[in-house]
Amino acid sequence: MKRIRKNKGAALILAVLAMVLLLVTGGGLLTLGFQSRAYQIHTASDIAARCAADTAMTKALYEINTLFANGELGDELPTEADISLTGSESDYSYTITKDGSTYTITATGQSNGAQRTVEATLAASNPFDFAIFAQENISMKNSSKIDWYNYTAEDGSLKVGTNSTNNGAVELKNSTDIYGDVVVGAGGNPSDVVSTQGGAHIHGDTYAQSSNNTPPSVTVPASLAVSPLKDKIEDDKTLTSSDSGKYPEIDLGNSKTLTIKGPVELYVTGNITLNNSANIVIDDSVPGSSLTIYIAGNYEGKNSSEMNNNTEIPKKFKFYGLDTCTSLDFKNSSELYGIIYAPNADITFHNSVDIYGSIVGKNIELKNSANLNYDASLRDPTTDENLVTLTIQRWKE
Repeated sequence: MKRIRKNKGAALILAVLAMVLLLVTGGGLLTLGFQSRAYQIHTASDIAARCAADTAMTKALYEINTLFANGELGDELPTEADISLTGSESDYSYTITKDGSTYTITATGQSNGAQRTVEATLAASNPFDFAIFAQENISMKNSSKIDWYNYTAEDGSLKVGTNSTNNGAVELKNSTDIYGDVVVGAGGNPSDVVSTQGGAHIHGDTYAQSSNNTPPSVTVPASLAVSPLKDKIEDDKTLTSSDSGKYPEIDLGNSKTLTIKGPVELYVTGNITLNNSANIVIDDSVPGSSLTIYIAGNYEGKNSSEMNNNTEIPKKFKFYGLDTCTSLDFKNSSELYGIIYAPNADITFHNSVDIYGSIVGKNIELKNSANLNYDASLRDPTTDENLVTLTIQRWKE
């Protein structure tokens, strides 16, 4: 009987221990379940808050870019607060602030106590970050040179670039100099792409782009595109701002002069030809004189013809080639201050020309003693300039 009592007592103890063990295990599993559930809720809320912040950023980017594209981006900037996302328990807010020429978007999302913030800094940019940029080939002949001015230590290096990765796409011949870097197409080997001969020098680095630069197409302003077609320009003529508009062709005869007085914009649907010793002159004696040309056809400047931007400010002469513009040929001009942008065109500068500004084209050739002096101030565009876009410079989460 004693033995039976002992066995019954031991069984009771084991049962109690089993119950305690089950309670402890069950409690632990229950706690773990609660913690897991809480973690899942927190994670889900955090994800929802981030999605709301991304929605706010997308909305802010759309709003600022729409205003920018319409020319309506002023000092009063859009903002939204506590906007509910349909079908969720999340809401978002965003603010846009301006500091000089940069804009900062702060986007916030909230969901069930979780909050996430995303910040982006935007700045105006244009295609003129390079002294010369070619979609394909760059050729520099004897004694030609690329240098720069108006730069500071913060501007880094002068850059000459191409999207090409083909052997010899950048060809530098006898005694040519580039006082900066040469950048080749993404994935290219600079040693193959760049060919130097007879004492040609690159006074900087050579490297490949991380991704190719894609120059945007030129769009003619609507006011010019829909304006009535004016008469062809052939003889001596003076244009003022009231003469801005659409022209079928410019074919200046020998020694004829087209004088620009005031801000003038021309959309030429055909070709522009400056015959021997013909000139286009931007008259700096008239305040605000400038010339912007949109050309659908091709350009040829014959012997001793010149484009004289007497303001000596490159931004005062802008030459934009549309996608249908395939050839720009400049012969023996002494000096040219301007921006030349024709991403589908073969652009050739002949002997003894000094260019001050920037060039973007398909293929670019500087012949004997043709020099380019890049104006580094072109890297600081204003939001009212053509081809300027707002691009994200910094991103913080």
